[in-house]
Amino acid sequence: MTGQPEAHNSFAGQGSVLLDIGGDVGALVVTMPPSLEGVEVEIRPAGAHRHAGPDHHVHHAHVAVVPRPVHDGVVPSLVFPELVQGRWELYEKGTDDVRLVAEIRGGQVSTEAWPE
Repeated sequence: MTGQPEAHNSFAGQGSVLLDIGGDVGALVVTMPPSLEGVEVEIRPAGAHRHAGPDHHVHHAHVAVVPRPVHDGVVPSLVFPELVQGRWELYEKGTDDVRLVAEIRGGQVSTEAWPE
């Protein structure tokens, strides 16, 4: 890590998302409130701790809420394309406040709605 800000994909949300699922790997799509567009959400296996120690952080996957095209318009959402089956916790990046728990099944796309 060089201390430089993360590069963000300026094309995020403008097209289809490739999901590589099968076996024990599934995916998760979460419909989000429009007010959270741009917010980053992290995901971790249920029961995992955010911190590995007093000054060490465990890296968890995160994605930003982006407007995604759907058949009849645009919906703000999150897409986590490759998750091992099991229970996963989602929380806004920078917090430890679990807002959603999702059950992922291998070979399937799970869908959830973020609680308001």
